[in-house]
Amino acid sequence: MTSDMTARMLRLLSLLQTRREWSGADLADRLEVTVRTVRRDIDRLRDLGYPVDSARGHASGYRLAAGTDLPPLLLDDEEAVAIAVALRTAAGGLTGIEETALRALAKLEQVLPRRLRPQVTALQHAVAGIAWEDRGPRADPALLATLALACRDHEIITFDYTTRTATTAPRRVEPQHIVASGDLWYLLAHDTARDDWRIFRLDRITGPALTGHRAPARDLPGGSPAAFVAARLSAAPTRHRAVATVHAPADRVARSRRLATRIRPVDSATCLVDASDDSLTRIAQTLAGLTADYTLDADPDVLDHLGGAARRILHAAG
Repeated sequence: MTSDMTARMLRLLSLLQTRREWSGADLADRLEVTVRTVRRDIDRLRDLGYPVDSARGHASGYRLAAGTDLPPLLLDDEEAVAIAVALRTAAGGLTGIEETALRALAKLEQVLPRRLRPQVTALQHAVAGIAWEDRGPRADPALLATLALACRDHEIITFDYTTRTATTAPRRVEPQHIVASGDLWYLLAHDTARDDWRIFRLDRITGPALTGHRAPARDLPGGSPAAFVAARLSAAPTRHRAVATVHAPADRVARSRRLATRIRPVDSATCLVDASDDSLTRIAQTLAGLTADYTLDADPDVLDHLGGAARRILHAAG
């Protein structure tokens, strides 16, 4: 019986971490127990130090909130600060981050005691990483955490967005997914004013604000979020066009995370890599990451830039 209760409470804690709020009836249904048992288990979690808020009434709701102390036997203050800084640093573009790490960052930010937040912020600003190349714009870790929570809870968010033509306008969207492509991060969302799907570069988003209003999850047309964003990016106008026909299978070329969302198979032995960009330097970096022979269809200014770089490299090599 004790092991069954322990397993149920761990399952309850996991459910509380997956979305902002649960009703007692929903939790009881998921755990296959009564609402009264849920209330008792919530009280046990509180006794263990987990900060669970609740609303009174028939449709009482429960949510895991920021508390005065971290839950015992999980993380002490030093461990919590270290993990938060590590996740924020990774999310900022120094090392890259996977979807599972984004979920972990969202969970930790949600329950991190307020007294630890200044330490995390101070360390984040004080610690510098050495970058051996210009990796381009990076996403703000705090913005990543906010958007990750909004995506998880399907909460409508507002922000100001600056387009590639340097015009800024307010947006109100239903966030769905965060997608990384090379060194750039994108928010995939349904724009409420335009009643259509849009992608937003995170480095162009300012002033994000959660509205407290939720929208049901939408079915994304055209496959996975990464594939959808890749198709939109390929169709979007860029300042410089560069498309490489690579003599290697698409799955082999896709092992490079920088290129994973920019590849289109031609046949079993050939694929297209769209390296088009507003930056000539980023085009050169993308092409330099190819480990197979390729032919290039590109604008004259791209070819001039690559030719100049190649001549300098050959001269340096003697």
